[in-house]
Amino acid sequence: MQREEKTKKGADNKYVLAIDHGTSGVKTAIVSIHGDIVDFETEKTSVYFLPNGGAEQDPDEWWNALVKTSKRLIKKSVVPPSDIVAVCVSSTMSSTVAVDSDGHHLMNSLTWMDSRGAPYVRELMGGFPSISGYNLFNVLRWIPKTGGGPTLSGKDDIAHVLLVKHEYPEIYEKTHMFLESKDYLNRRLTGEFAGSYDSTILYWVTDIRNINNVHYDDKLINRLKIDKNKLPPLKSSTDILGTVSKEAADEIGLGQEVKVVMGAADHQAALVGSGAVRDFEGHLYIGTSSWLECVVPFKKTDMFHSIASLPAAIPGKYQCINEQDIAGGVLPFLVDNIIYHKNLLRADEPPSEVYKKLDEIAERVPPGSNKLIFTPWLNGERSPVDNTTVRAGLYNVSMTTNMDHIVRAFFEGVAYNTRWNLKYVEKFINRKMDTLNFVGGGALSNVWCQIFADVFDRTIRQVENPMQANARGAALIASVALGYITFDDIPELIRYSNTYYPNPENRTMYDELFEEFLKIYNSNKAMYRRLNRIP
Repeated sequence: MQREEKTKKGADNKYVLAIDHGTSGVKTAIVSIHGDIVDFETEKTSVYFLPNGGAEQDPDEWWNALVKTSKRLIKKSVVPPSDIVAVCVSSTMSSTVAVDSDGHHLMNSLTWMDSRGAPYVRELMGGFPSISGYNLFNVLRWIPKTGGGPTLSGKDDIAHVLLVKHEYPEIYEKTHMFLESKDYLNRRLTGEFAGSYDSTILYWVTDIRNINNVHYDDKLINRLKIDKNKLPPLKSSTDILGTVSKEAADEIGLGQEVKVVMGAADHQAALVGSGAVRDFEGHLYIGTSSWLECVVPFKKTDMFHSIASLPAAIPGKYQCINEQDIAGGVLPFLVDNIIYHKNLLRADEPPSEVYKKLDEIAERVPPGSNKLIFTPWLNGERSPVDNTTVRAGLYNVSMTTNMDHIVRAFFEGVAYNTRWNLKYVEKFINRKMDTLNFVGGGALSNVWCQIFADVFDRTIRQVENPMQANARGAALIASVALGYITFDDIPELIRYSNTYYPNPENRTMYDELFEEFLKIYNSNKAMYRRLNRIP
């Protein structure tokens, strides 16, 4: 039925091989040019955690996962390979790859969780007179041009570049370019070096004051003491980078005439895939990390809560960008590190449907989890506070607390943390965000949808195939690039599984628990700083 409806609108049975490269793996989908998910395949990739805040990934694992998932899809023959007209990648922001002139990576990628470059950022950006840890004159230099600045947490691309320069000088010297993960995969697909306006923003050296003329700023580059020639040429997300190289086409099973569209970072692709492409239409994403974002018709920065207007995948548009560090990632932690942690008491494996079981448990526990509060700061936090030392915890544990309460508290704790962010996002845009389109793996959970509606006191709209929002967004970006649709068409192409409304009976309780959640942070942040200070 869906395919027939699209055909009536003039579709020519054309498809995009859409790559959703996330922290935990690669999801590759065949998506119609109107956003219908035909089929998808997934392949996990590893994160290697190192002392003092290191978090690396092997770019070869990314490529191998992309090839494996793409080959499996194409071999299924769910669509004729000749009907695949483009490849488009969505990928994590701030996963930085140093490559040589042949595009080969020189070391593991430094991921968005890697904070080892923080000391170098603080040295360059700090000093008297100071505001929130930044030299006031640096604030005045950076924010008007870039919309932000290198974060003191050291998790941005620029911090990764500085880390390589100072601690791996021989690699820095050999580096031809530093590429974002998306742009590295595009290089493997086409042989071309480039970065998109939205994927390179966290180098914090692009002048975005004129959204139609984004360019590198020589003065900022010189202040950071990095080499401009190691940064990629800039393009729009909807630019066609080239065609799939013969080597990549043969490896994957595509024709060489297939176009590779620049694509977008995960935030920007998810926004497009959620359907919230008009000004102030919000979407909520819960994956390993989380965010609340929308398109905005202005350039603005809230430096105190790490929220800024930055380039969207939609040419000529800004997007309100923010990110919370760990959100949906708390559930694998709960399963692997706590419930099914292998020790003398337990050696069995989690059941295949373990996350559905967690949903069932959370649904049968009364809202509020017997006033048990979980804080999800397993890896520090980014927004609305930039704090690398804060950590997760369970509060108000009593003799009546059991694992069922803990399970629901994990769901609710993520919702409290996201409501904390919502407070400042709504202040940023000067209006209430209602309704929110919910995407990402977290949106598969019906009980989580209702928890977010209740905790936020907002209507939550569950997007169909929410885990494929990034792939859908990448495909729709490619479809726009090839002239099949416009961005204005997208809201009418998105379907919803359900709509969740806040239950007024839970309002008073969730307001109380949210206020206590905030007090937990304010009362304990100094302790976390003492316990987790990096030498």
